[in-house]
Amino acid sequence: MKEADGDEGVADVAQCPECSELTEHEVLSRAERGAGEDLLVRCVSCSKVYRISLRPPSSTSVRTTLSDGADSFSASIESDRDEEISKDDLFQYDESHWQVTRIEIGDKMPVNSAMAGDIASMWAVRKDVCTVRLTLTEGEVSTPSSLECDPERVFSCGTVMVVDGKKWRIRAIHTGVGRTLRGKRVAAEVRRMYLHLI
Repeated sequence: MKEADGDEGVADVAQCPECSELTEHEVLSRAERGAGEDLLVRCVSCSKVYRISLRPPSSTSVRTTLSDGADSFSASIESDRDEEISKDDLFQYDESHWQVTRIEIGDKMPVNSAMAGDIASMWAVRKDVCTVRLTLTEGEVSTPSSLECDPERVFSCGTVMVVDGKKWRIRAIHTGVGRTLRGKRVAAEVRRMYLHLI
């Protein structure tokens, strides 16, 4: 049973077994039961009276490998057992933001989403700091480097930036789909940037 906002104020809404749809209900009585409660309700549409048991969801710990750049460590992520978790979902743990990259159920079977109680293992990468790989070209010599920044930082082709005390121009941005010589991308989408010394 959930509360819905309406013009008349707040109403209790539930799926009526008689109407087979979400309808407004009148709560006739409440009785506490452990951590939850039992409600005796009447459907406003069809007048059916029945009991609803409200209980808090049970929790579970999902075994997760968290990767922060080159460092990885194991953690137990608390979740409601019936919460659906999907690849690319974002969550907060230890004051950092993480994105789910892999979910396994059963015998190491990878899936795109699953209920938390069914997940055997999960992997996630840190997303509040993003590492952008760079290729710095000076004349005929290209050197790999990297830059840590906010995932939402915007990089534009043609922009001049300072790396290791030298000025470089962004010549191209590679997103994993392809390389672009113009336009802009946020750091989270960038696989590699190509910069030339100016």
